[in-house]
Parts: sequence; C-alpha cells; structure tokens
Amino acid sequence: MRLRMISTLLTGVVVLTGTAGFTTPRDPDWRLHDTGATVRLRGLAAISERVAWASGAAGTVLRTVDGGRNWRQVGPAEVSLELRDIEAFDADHAVALSIGPGDQSRVYRTDNGGRTWTETFRNTDERAFYDCLAFSDRNHGLALSDPVDGRFRILSTSDGGRTWEVLPTAGMPAALDGEFAFAASGTCLVTADRSAGRAWFATGGGASARVFHTDDRGRTWRVTASPVPSGPSAGIYSLAFRDARHGIALGGDYTTPASAPDGAATSHDGGRTWTPARSQPGEYRSGSAWVKRGGWLTLAVGPTGSDLSLDGGNHWRRFDSGSFDSVDCTPGGHCWASGEQGRIASLRWH
Repeated sequence: MRLRMISTLLTGVVVLTGTAGFTTPRDPDWRLHDTGATVRLRGLAAISERVAWASGAAGTVLRTVDGGRNWRQVGPAEVSLELRDIEAFDADHAVALSIGPGDQSRVYRTDNGGRTWTETFRNTDERAFYDCLAFSDRNHGLALSDPVDGRFRILSTSDGGRTWEVLPTAGMPAALDGEFAFAASGTCLVTADRSAGRAWFATGGGASARVFHTDDRGRTWRVTASPVPSGPSAGIYSLAFRDARHGIALGGDYTTPASAPDGAATSHDGGRTWTPARSQPGEYRSGSAWVKRGGWLTLAVGPTGSDLSLDGGNHWRRFDSGSFDSVDCTPGGHCWASGEQGRIASLRWH
C-alpha cells in the first residue's frame, strides 16, 4: 500500500512517499556552541531559544541565558558525581539527579540559577540505582530506580523536588531477570499531559525491552513488551510522548552503535502496543524528542548521528552525522542537543 502525505515545514512543502522516505526543501542542521567544557553532557533541559541547561560528569551543570553564546558552570559546589539528568522550569529553577549505587544517587535543587544548590534526596539503599527523573509540572515529579527486590522503585515529589518519598511497590509489575533502565539521556522516564498524572518508563537488559505506564503519578503501573530488541546492553534508551496517546521509543545496543535493527518503534494508544518503524534510523539512538513546527516532527540523536521523522516516527531520515546523547525541545519549537566532549548545539530550521 502506498502512503502519500503532504505537509508544510516552515515555508516549504514536504512530500512523504511510502518506504522511499521523504524529501525536504532543506534539512535542519545543528549549530554547535563553544561551552568550554570537555565532559560528557547527558542531562539536558530546553527552556527557550535563549535559555538551556545541561548536566554531566564531574558535577557539571552548564547554563546559558543568551542563546548559547555564553555558558556558565553552575553545578553544585564540591560535587563530583555523574549528574545524568536535569529538569529545569525556567532560567532560575532546576532539579538535577546524580546516578550510581547507594548514596551516589542524589537529587539537588536550585532556585537561583545555580548559584546555590540544596541536596533534597540521598539514596540510602545500596541496592537502588536511580537512572532518570521527569516532571509533569513545576510541582509533580518522579525518579526511577533499577529494580530492588524484583521491582522497579519510584521516587515521588509534589513540591517541585524540595522533598521526596519512595512509593510503595505493590502496584509495580515484577521485573524480568536482568531488566533495568538506561541512564543515557534523561529520557528513560518521561511525562505528558501536564498535571494528568501520566508517566512512562522504558527498559532493556532482560528478555524483552518493555514500557511501563502509570495514570496515577506512579502509584500503579501496567507494562507491555515492545519490538525493540533487548539484551545485556540493549533495549529502549529513550521515550518521548507528545500527548496521552502518541509516543516513540528509540534504542539499540550502545556496544554496537552502527547497527540497531528495529531500534525505533511507535505507539498510538498510550504505550499499550508498539509497532516497529517502517524506515529505521538503523543505528543506536539514545535521545528523542517531539517538536511542533506547523505539524508534529520527531527527532532522534545518538553517537553516530541525528535523524528526523515527519510522520510520528514511522519513517526516519538522517540529517547530521555528529555525536550527541540527548535532545530536548521547547513548546515553541526550539531544540537543543548535548553529548560528549562538552558538545551542545541548537537546531536551525531552514
């Protein structure tokens, strides 16, 4: 069956035809910014065209308020942990997660643009390892730990990350043998529909790469298998939902980044079922995002390049070969990416 879709991208016309992919008047491209950093930046929060935050190794938190011309290191003083995820609400308020076993998993909050930070959570269970966090609004957020006693653990806040509680696991399905989440880009746990209580997290490592979904702010979860291959270092590394129904899952195996068959999948029913993309990126991807540019587009990034989809993740086209780990976009359509060697870029649309 031949599929034809005509859509408007900025001032041009985009034609998508079946499995042949699509053509655009001109693909977007990444504009690299000089950050002065050399560490890997896996945490990323896009606020606007001018404001963005990024976090990474050695307690690094970078912030720009002038569109990327200048970046300041504003990380917590005397903290050298891996800050793998950061969620920011504006230029002043942000919450960062450090990962690792036991007390290496911590949460920090700033209310003054990073001039000072308060540690608001420190994990005391040596069996727990927190991977990522996500907020549905300025108050309600969740953080995800790998399984403890056979079940994934959820941390919850209702006051913007100032205080946290570990939720009971009675409503969490049992984990598979070897199953865990990937702390690769801050998108193993995501939300959609502000204040609706919905969240999703993705896994790998076990016999199946799965997606868990909650409608009640993490109290109860349901889980479904995906077609993305899973293994000791393979599975879903990134999720993105534009609303309660439409989602994309990206992944692969980071040990074989140049090959990821069936590494992309889509859902149109809130994550209950997943379908492999018809045209795959074909390589390992660790970050993904939705962006509204007239219609909805989707982005995927990884160490071997960046891809664009014009049809909700069903067909993908490579537009850049540079290395990035994370991508995030604002409601206004401004996208940022971050990765190794302090790389940060903003997306230019043509």
